[in-house]
Amino acid sequence: MKKNFFEGIDLTILFVTLGILTAGLLAIFSATYTSGTEYFSRQLTFALFGILLMMVVSYIPPRIIAKGSYIFYGLSLILLLLVLFFGKKISGSKSWFSMGGFGIQPSEFAKIATILALANFLSSTEDGFKNVNRPLVFLKSCVLVILPVILIMRQPDMGTTLVFLSMILPILFWAGLSPYVLFVIISPVFAVIGAFFGTNYFIIALVLVAIILLFFKRNIFLTAGILVMNFVVGFSVDSLYNKLQPYQQNRIKGVFDPTTDPLGSGYNVIQSKVAIGSGGLFGKGFLEGTQTQLKFIPEQWTDFIYCMIGEEFGFVGSVLILVLYMVIIFQLVNNAYATKNKFLSVACIGFASIILFHLVINVGMTIGIMPVIGIPLPLMSYGISSLLSFLVMMGIGMSAYRYRNQY
Repeated sequence: MKKNFFEGIDLTILFVTLGILTAGLLAIFSATYTSGTEYFSRQLTFALFGILLMMVVSYIPPRIIAKGSYIFYGLSLILLLLVLFFGKKISGSKSWFSMGGFGIQPSEFAKIATILALANFLSSTEDGFKNVNRPLVFLKSCVLVILPVILIMRQPDMGTTLVFLSMILPILFWAGLSPYVLFVIISPVFAVIGAFFGTNYFIIALVLVAIILLFFKRNIFLTAGILVMNFVVGFSVDSLYNKLQPYQQNRIKGVFDPTTDPLGSGYNVIQSKVAIGSGGLFGKGFLEGTQTQLKFIPEQWTDFIYCMIGEEFGFVGSVLILVLYMVIIFQLVNNAYATKNKFLSVACIGFASIILFHLVINVGMTIGIMPVIGIPLPLMSYGISSLLSFLVMMGIGMSAYRYRNQY
């Protein structure tokens, strides 16, 4: 009995998840040490509940998860709509329901629901995946993601909106989207980034796009049309930037140089970089971080939790956390590859994409190379909705391992 029990459990996801949770709890305890244990106690309570929930989910057969995916998706859309009318406004965003002293954020659970609905749609055929290169299939897939995105933008919550958009292309690529179509979709990003840095970078970006398009050896008129599209998109960047409000322009400038607004948009980033840099190789020690204990960074137990790791556990501790996340991502991709169930395969890719996006943006925020857009660090940042949603993702990832031989 014990042998069969352990054979069905994805021990890699289980133990690495527990390791990240433990690190997160220690970080929250340290970050709130001088102001009480309320946040730590809440996170610990829901972490224990979430671990139990993760294990229960890991035993649910994939056919049951798939059957309930559209219902879950529909309920998530209803909650996203209701929160616009009855939600509590925090920091200018109406994203939470206030229930008994707790804040519940529907968009966190909508991430899971959207991935599962998209996975069900793409895998609902006997011959593998639907052909996502067909315009109608591609459009329907995009609609499943765009519907919750529209509601989330109304809150407004730009960080969560970007999370939703980040998962669709990896999922579609996994389901068979042509590399050519994928590149055509993402090529304007190169043009925008190049245009933002200046004319020379814009020209380099267009040349790079042209070389890659020629590599695909498609119709010359189609290639020229795509290049024109990239030129128009990049050329419009300056005009769109000038139409932004001054505070919005300052936020963008603050991404590249926080010192342009040291007491405003750049404050958190500057203090975070000081904290991480002062940690050195091995850190100052648990509860010994001056930036952390003196609260130089407001509410650092949420989005800026990683700077506490850097200050008190140093470079070694910071790298160890990154390694744990990469193990989780690798294992989810491995489960997606190994499972015979197409539905769970797509779901695992979606979860891996979301975790990777959160990781890159959140850590990038703390070291000043990414915009500060309110992206939590998975399983570590304080937040009940975020914590539970990621643990459910881990449970479904473990289900893919358990039922990897079932179609």
